[in-house]
Amino acid sequence: MVRDVLDVAKTFMRRRQFEKAIKVLESKTDIYEGNFDYYVLFGIACLYVGDTGAASTYFQRARKIKMSDTNLLLGQAALFLRRGDTDRAVQYYIDIIENDPENKIAANALEFIRTKGDYGTICKWVDTGKIEEFYPPLGISPFLIAGIAFPVIACVLGIVLVVHLFPVARPQSGKRADLSPYVLSVTEANNAQETDLTSGAYNYILSSKQITDSYDKAMKYLQQYRDNLCQVEINRILCSNASVSIKAKSRELMNFLQEPSFDTIKDSPSYKMVEKEPMLYLDCWVSWSGRVSNVVFDETGWRCDLLVGYESMETVEGVVPLHFSVAPSIEGTKPVKILAKVSSAEGKLLLQGRAVYQSVN
Repeated sequence: MVRDVLDVAKTFMRRRQFEKAIKVLESKTDIYEGNFDYYVLFGIACLYVGDTGAASTYFQRARKIKMSDTNLLLGQAALFLRRGDTDRAVQYYIDIIENDPENKIAANALEFIRTKGDYGTICKWVDTGKIEEFYPPLGISPFLIAGIAFPVIACVLGIVLVVHLFPVARPQSGKRADLSPYVLSVTEANNAQETDLTSGAYNYILSSKQITDSYDKAMKYLQQYRDNLCQVEINRILCSNASVSIKAKSRELMNFLQEPSFDTIKDSPSYKMVEKEPMLYLDCWVSWSGRVSNVVFDETGWRCDLLVGYESMETVEGVVPLHFSVAPSIEGTKPVKILAKVSSAEGKLLLQGRAVYQSVN
């Protein structure tokens, strides 16, 4: 049976696959314009990935249609709580309890604000992800249900299979994906270099060993969930004299990489690193702080210049164009921290923004 986009997105969100839910919802923006449930669902997905600017935008659109929905109020209250604006958050939680006296999330949030609601504790809860206790509920993950319902069966079957079918095999615990189809063959490893160097321009001329070492590192980093380091090695190969087959397999590895949040990003490169070798860091994710200037918002989206490192208004490491498809909630007089993907336009460095964080202080 064909399912609508909202059902598909809800399924992804119950599985905690928020990036997939966002992509599905983004693909149907024109169809669901003015739809309350669409706006609330989109806002909740953005809230869980840390994109508070987009979450605020969608919640505001939903609020123009209906003001008393519990999930909407929980989402907006969570935004105020994240910012340390506890007075506004309390107002929303009281509204929720008036409409839904048995709502445990609102009750727990009010108790948290009463006993632990200082700004330092709120920052720690945001940083560790504990703040999600007060987000709109997603329902029980089907993976969690399966994990609770069938642990004994799984263990027994696993032991039987290992002992009787694969007595010498060892379990590949902790592996992110089965990369066996992407292991280089002996022929590929022995012919790692492109034979005709006149066929293109290369940023890096590497030896066969350097190419295979870089490819092995990419696979290792992918299994360790260090996606930025994996992307760097893939870019090194794609910009080098590596053979066509190795480049093709490197591109396929990119399908396993995932969009991070502020809580999950690892190995964020510095501005100096990206400025020095921008091709090496294309499609990597960065978490940079600074201030914004030259803001423009039109039909193409929201754009500005990010003054990297200028949060204390002392030194500017560099100025980078920053683009958001949906206007983020940024106060221009305050420092800001952004989560963005490294991109390029007309040969110049460009950041494609995904999320922002701004302190109330």
